[in-house]
Amino acid sequence: MGPIELAIGLRRLRRQFSHRTLLAQGFSPSNQYQPIGTNTRTRFETPIFLLHDASRRNESLQKLLDFVACRFCHELPKRYETGSRRSGSAYLANLRIESLTTKTRTLGDLLKEFSQHRQVMQQELQKVIIGQDEVIEQIFAAIFTRGHCLLEGVPGLAKTLMVSTLSQILDLNFKRIQFTPDLMPSDITGTNVLDEDEHGRRSFRFVEGPVFTNILLADEINRTPPKTQAALLQAMQERDVTVGQTTYPLPEPFFTIATQNPIEQEGTYPLPEAQLDRFMFNIKVDYPTASEEEQILTSTTRHEQPDVSKVLSSRAILNLQKLVGSVAVSEYIIKYVAALVRATRPKDETAPDFVKELVDWGAGPRAGQFLIHGGKALAAMDGRFTVAIEDVQKVAIPVLRHRVSTNFQAQAEGMTTEDVIAKLLEAIAVPEIAKYGE
Repeated sequence: MGPIELAIGLRRLRRQFSHRTLLAQGFSPSNQYQPIGTNTRTRFETPIFLLHDASRRNESLQKLLDFVACRFCHELPKRYETGSRRSGSAYLANLRIESLTTKTRTLGDLLKEFSQHRQVMQQELQKVIIGQDEVIEQIFAAIFTRGHCLLEGVPGLAKTLMVSTLSQILDLNFKRIQFTPDLMPSDITGTNVLDEDEHGRRSFRFVEGPVFTNILLADEINRTPPKTQAALLQAMQERDVTVGQTTYPLPEPFFTIATQNPIEQEGTYPLPEAQLDRFMFNIKVDYPTASEEEQILTSTTRHEQPDVSKVLSSRAILNLQKLVGSVAVSEYIIKYVAALVRATRPKDETAPDFVKELVDWGAGPRAGQFLIHGGKALAAMDGRFTVAIEDVQKVAIPVLRHRVSTNFQAQAEGMTTEDVIAKLLEAIAVPEIAKYGE
């Protein structure tokens, strides 16, 4: 929305309806004059006032119209053009209010603009990160749906560099925690320290830990004991931290992106299932292709640091999260997601036989929520109004990978969790769409 133009012509009450009145309502003079009314004896001009602040537009406009109605007319006509007399002393010659802009942007316009922003973000990120298109897409999907990510990959695949570069593109606060065996929970959340003022009085003061940021990188999260890992549970779910008897909210937006090395098992502490379930995606960072690796070697051995531009602010991200949440999900998609999640549970009557043989336990309702959120994000990033089955299937493996536990029978047959999920996607039938009128 652009500015609203207000042109007011007065003949006898210019002092009563002055610039001060307009300025008090948020209008500002534009140094333009326009003829707006005539009568039998004279043609007069009046300054044009503009209201630019969209947040104050409706409120200010209504207050101004009420003022005009009470001051000059017994009743303001439906059309904003009138020439009415009151007591022979006041004459409102003309009142014209119009919008100088085009029509209000539709949801389609917003989604198209969002899709363009997403492409710019990926272009900026790929100035530093070469390849890994699926990983980047899944991280974007988590960010725009308030989700957290767990990155798994061997050392040297630029997991940490990817997250730090992402924080620069999004113009967000970024902090990194290197998880070690001696790390304590207070090193993450913060602690109360005893302060003494100039009068000798002592009081406790809370010192925030690194968790008070927008993007938190939990590097090698499986190298710290479970009691320290659990310090992130409340922050990831409720987005606040409780120290003593006080709960402190975390800044918005807040994302946790954790990394872990799947190769080394000595001196590591596997994440408990309760914490794994907090992560929206478990993203596997794989080796680059041959051409990508050649490009990496070429670009990283020149000792040149590419510059990345800031694309989105924290406020813009919060607005985009609301936009993604407004993407429509049909009952047809809901039924498919529910059937898919329930089929991962070996004790469910709808589970296929291979699930009952190869799976110890399946996914909970949170998996279904993340499937829908991920589908919404993919649809919005593609500029579409609604979620498709293909969107849900595309995010099924990163959502279910860490929520489905296979047994020894699956290992004996050489079946990984990804293989079971892929087979499940083939086994679950897509619900039929009822015909119109049925």
